[in-house]
Amino acid sequence: MGIVADVLVGLVAALHVYILVLEMFLWQKEPGRRLHGLGPEMARETAPLAANQGLYNGFLAAGLTWGLIAADPTGFRVRVFFLVCVVVAGVYGSLTANRRILFAQALPGALALAAVLVAG
Repeated sequence: MGIVADVLVGLVAALHVYILVLEMFLWQKEPGRRLHGLGPEMARETAPLAANQGLYNGFLAAGLTWGLIAADPTGFRVRVFFLVCVVVAGVYGSLTANRRILFAQALPGALALAAVLVAG
């Protein structure tokens, strides 16, 4: 189960790198605008907010990566902490911004967290 947990954590980290790229670098370009249904003007006006969100997603990815490479028990604790952060951010985002965040962010984080705890 440890390998499955590590793969899931790695996928969640990769997801957050992808979100970082979308929000920091592609927000005003077609991929970012299409994903969020934004017109050019709204994308331009909200770009600073999106870049800030992207930076936070980068921190989540960095923490998850740290958890994967750190020796246990530190690695285990770091993985659990950052996965809990991912789940909380996903739930909050689904309640305040868009319901699909629950499935795109919180659910993968929760599955990875469950795998990490089981592999424990």
